[in-house]
Amino acid sequence: METKTIENKPLIHSLSRDELTGIFAEMKEPKYRADQLWSWLYVKKAFAWSMMSNLPSVLKEKLSSRFNLDSVRTDKTEGENGGTRKILVSLQDGEQVEEVLIPGGERKTVCVSSQAGCRFNCTFCASGQAGFRRNLEAGEIVGQVILAANVYGDRPTNVVFMGIGEPFDNYDAVLKAVRIINDKDGLGIGARKITISTCGVIPGIEKLAEEGIQVELSVSLHAAEDELRSKLMPVNRKYPLGSLIEACRRYFEKTGRIITFEYTMIRSLNDSAAHARNLVKLISGLPARVNLIPLSPVEEFDGQASTPDKAEVFTEILGRAGINTTLRMSKGSSLRAACGQLRFRKQNGV
Repeated sequence: METKTIENKPLIHSLSRDELTGIFAEMKEPKYRADQLWSWLYVKKAFAWSMMSNLPSVLKEKLSSRFNLDSVRTDKTEGENGGTRKILVSLQDGEQVEEVLIPGGERKTVCVSSQAGCRFNCTFCASGQAGFRRNLEAGEIVGQVILAANVYGDRPTNVVFMGIGEPFDNYDAVLKAVRIINDKDGLGIGARKITISTCGVIPGIEKLAEEGIQVELSVSLHAAEDELRSKLMPVNRKYPLGSLIEACRRYFEKTGRIITFEYTMIRSLNDSAAHARNLVKLISGLPARVNLIPLSPVEEFDGQASTPDKAEVFTEILGRAGINTTLRMSKGSSLRAACGQLRFRKQNGV
């Protein structure tokens, strides 16, 4: 499938509020014009310069000549209105990633991608199977949130960085995007409604602890033993469990924020009672919650989801140990949009 290449100019949605104000000052424009543009971008979510009726035509021409307003484009949408939906997103150079919209009651969640591909090669995850192409710019991440807002007809209530890529492998762009979508005069999505997920990149956890922003941190564990985790997640060879859990303890001490541990349950591989007890031992004393997620099928991984009875026993062991545990059923599996199923598409659509 051939995709359109977005015009190669700097993305207006990659600019922070301060950067935008600075550019207007350079153009000898008053600050209130920058405020007006910010509102057009993130409150009214304008998709054409011509829509910005209170900006002078000359200013709009200047902005149009310098910046790209089309940060991302929708290439294909799957799923029904009111249910989980997957969007194939074209980036400015024609690469493609996927995002997922997950409505639930009053919640309108969007799961965004932060990289085109992934370097970390977790065995049960489809995101890195086509390799790694590049990091997404902040504006390409923000653009996914705006696309979601247009589909929902309202801004999302929750944003989760659980799509394609490792957010801490693209740290600066991810944090910039977080601050843009958190801005109270724009999309205004609360920091506590934004979750950054990591496969366990310790330097990213340490940096986030110093940011002074109350986002949620989610850490993918999937095993409580180094040997098994290294087989499932090669990142464990660089950042083993002992070091990772200590980094999580320091994160809590610095921020006071409870960490969520994600644990994909794979039949006869990591779902026994002994595995559950090892997990209890690993995170004992650390204020945390655990999300247990039955494996979603991926073509390249020969594994199956845990049986319901095994998942129930596992949940009960963690619960008896006083660990806040939720057994989650992934939404969107029929669309290949559940945890671990999102895929990076190269320019030729493969």
